[in-house]
Amino acid sequence: MKNILIIEDEKSIAELERDYLESYGFNVRIEGRGDIGLELALGGDFHLLILDVMLPKLDGFEICRQVRQTLNLPIIMVTAKKEDIDKIRGLGLGADDYMTKPFSPSELVARVKAHLARYERLTADKLAQNDFISIRGLHIDKPSRRVTIHGKEAALTSKEFELLLLLASHPNRVFEKEALFEKVWGLDSNGDAATVTVHIRRLREKIEHDPSNPQYIETIWGVGYRFKV
Repeated sequence: MKNILIIEDEKSIAELERDYLESYGFNVRIEGRGDIGLELALGGDFHLLILDVMLPKLDGFEICRQVRQTLNLPIIMVTAKKEDIDKIRGLGLGADDYMTKPFSPSELVARVKAHLARYERLTADKLAQNDFISIRGLHIDKPSRRVTIHGKEAALTSKEFELLLLLASHPNRVFEKEALFEKVWGLDSNGDAATVTVHIRRLREKIEHDPSNPQYIETIWGVGYRFKV
């Protein structure tokens, strides 16, 4: 069940919005003061915020600004004003939508559903993108722990995969050998920085066309290694 926070000081409007949303299966909380509403928004587990502009203690614009700095959730702003400048200001502060009173409660429900669905798609796409790394023919599939180079699968050991994933996840960042050993093998592991050198050599043999002239994992002499992009 999706949780929705309504920050609205007109009780009758807030309750009407709540009743319609609850009839469609949403869990709704109402708050009439802007300052308390901001605390709830920042500290609660809400999936969408319906935010009035004119509120006691703290206006909707400031709430929108502070929420957007911290949270990534849909924000629908509501106002009795019809001036475009308010709409532009609200959208500029990060609101996803803007509704002018009076409006149909069924329209509000439709917009809430649309924005929640859009955010779910964006979140799913982002997670999917984070599951894969593709750089110049090298493809890393994190969930399956598979690596292909120009379409041909490279058979990597567990540590080789973790080492490659660490470097490729931070392109152009230089890692000292000691830092790589600590992150991949752990502080309690037996071995030293020479272990990293051996695994880098084996890794290059499996993913580089010419291991002596690597195109992916570059040696930074006297320091360590980096993944070139």
